[in-house]
Formats: sequence, C-alpha cells, structure tokens
Amino acid sequence: MMLDGLNLISIFLTIAGLCLFESVTSIDNAVINADVLVTMSQRGRRWFLLWGLIFAVVVVRGVLPWLIVWMATPSLGPIDALTATFSNDPRVIKAIKDSSPILLAGGGTFLIFLFFNWLFIEPKKYGLTGERFIHSQGIWFYAVVSIILTLIVWFALKVNPFMAFGAVVGSTAFFITHGFKQNAQQREEQLVSGKGNLTDISKILYLEVIDATFSIDGVLGAFAFTLSVPLILIGNGLGALILRQLTVGNIKRIKKYIYLKNGAMYAIFFLGAIMLLDSFGFHIPSWVSPIVTFLVIAYFFMRSRKVLAECPKKKKRNKESAPKQT
Repeated sequence: MMLDGLNLISIFLTIAGLCLFESVTSIDNAVINADVLVTMSQRGRRWFLLWGLIFAVVVVRGVLPWLIVWMATPSLGPIDALTATFSNDPRVIKAIKDSSPILLAGGGTFLIFLFFNWLFIEPKKYGLTGERFIHSQGIWFYAVVSIILTLIVWFALKVNPFMAFGAVVGSTAFFITHGFKQNAQQREEQLVSGKGNLTDISKILYLEVIDATFSIDGVLGAFAFTLSVPLILIGNGLGALILRQLTVGNIKRIKKYIYLKNGAMYAIFFLGAIMLLDSFGFHIPSWVSPIVTFLVIAYFFMRSRKVLAECPKKKKRNKESAPKQT
C-alpha cells in the first residue's frame, strides 16, 4: 500500500481506479442530488453545483482522508500526515507502517459490512446466481456481520489489540452512516413530493450532508488503493467532478445500466477483503486494487449493455406477437 518507488504507471492506475470507484459508488448520491435539484430554482442549482463541488472535492474528499490518516497516526503532525507516503524520513515511514493495519482493519470491516448489507437487505437487480436467494434471507444479515466482526476481532487481538479496536470503529461507522442514508432516502421522497417545504439554502445544506455521508464509502475504499492523501484527493476529486456531471445531464442514461450498482458493491467487497488481508500482513501489490475494480465494474457494465441491447428486440417481438385488433 505504500507509495515508495511507485512509478508513473502505478500512480496513473491508482488515480484511474480511485476515479472509477468513486464515480460508480456515488451513483445513488447522484440520483438523490438530481431528484432534489429538480425542486430547486435555477439560482439554487447553480449555487449547489459551484459551492457544493468545492465542498465535495476539497473538504470531504480532501480533508476527510487527511484527518483519518492523522487520527490513525497521531504521532505525525498535520503536514507529515499529508505527505507521509512521499516522505523519506524513517520516523514517518515507521509511523505509517505501524498504524496502517489499524486503518486498514477499520476500513475493511466497514466495506465488508456495506457489501453484506446490500447483498442481504437492499433492493437490487439480480446480477448473479444466488443473489435472489440471499436477498430472501435478509434476516440473517445481522448474524452474518456479527460473526464476521467476532472473527476479525479474535484474530486481530492476537496480532495487535488496536487492530481489533479499528475493526470495531469500522463497524460502528457503518451503522452510523447507514442510519443517515436511510433517513436521506425518506427525506428525498418528502422533498420530491413537495412535502418538505424547505428553502433552496436548506436543500443545499441537506445535499451537502448527504454527500458527506455517501462519500465515506469512497474515502474508506480509497485506502485499499493507497495511503497517499494527495492521490486520494486527486482520484476521488475527479470522481466527484464526474458525479456532478452525471447529476446535471446524464443521470437517466446511467440509470439504464441496471447492474452498475452490482459492480460497485462487488468491487467494495473485494477492496474490503484486500484491506483486511493487508492489515493481517498479507502483502497485496498496489496494482491489484485498481485492476480488480476495473475488471469487476467492466463485467457488470457489459452485462448492463447486453440488457439494453436486448430491450428493443424484446419490445419488437412482443409487438409482433400481440394479437391484431380487427
């Protein structure tokens, strides 16, 4: 996960992977933004697209990963926490190496919980065999993640007690953000239906809070790619720009790719697994995370395209087979 000696190709792969991951995992956020923006005035939309973008890129996707690295490595100052992965200072390198398992255990636990919540509970288009059956067994979600957390904590205690604490923090962060997301969906329905009676300023503030909540998935997943805050800011920032573009003009088209959410969630699962394995000392090359992300999302993107291509043919066959009226 460290960037020492990383060549330009690896840096490009990391940034591209971060950008793709942030864009795809933020589709739900883009849908909420688009639905709420329709209820706002032109001036309110311009304000959100300008200041909201600055807040999303600089504050959320820049400050948040920096704070996470700093909190995970309190012995570093704020400057060292920002530039740690490019530093040649042995003290800085050792501090990051010692704290990274804690950070990776917490982030990995969060992502694994996020995946199983989607798999067991969230409504979805079934993209793989077995998803329908698992979804019908949603009551087992809490049992499954509880067992997973117990196993992570048990093995982490044998390696580093702070890793166990990091895993518990990751699970806690999941349930807190999950509650915010559920509330966001309820509030979105009220705003779209006109029952919210909020001003444009209130809606902008609401969207910023929602953006911060949804961005946690992308920020924590970013640590599976790199621990470098500057690279996370660049990659996730580009993803946020794409998200805003989708919000403005292409969200209906993106919705037609029905398996993109599946791709995002399976990518989250693999990234969470990589983070946990890395935290326990299994060295995972830095190129694995972006390559896995590209492959998983590309597979579900192509499945979505196949469905889109088949839709006109089905409509044509249905029209031809329909009984003619006399």
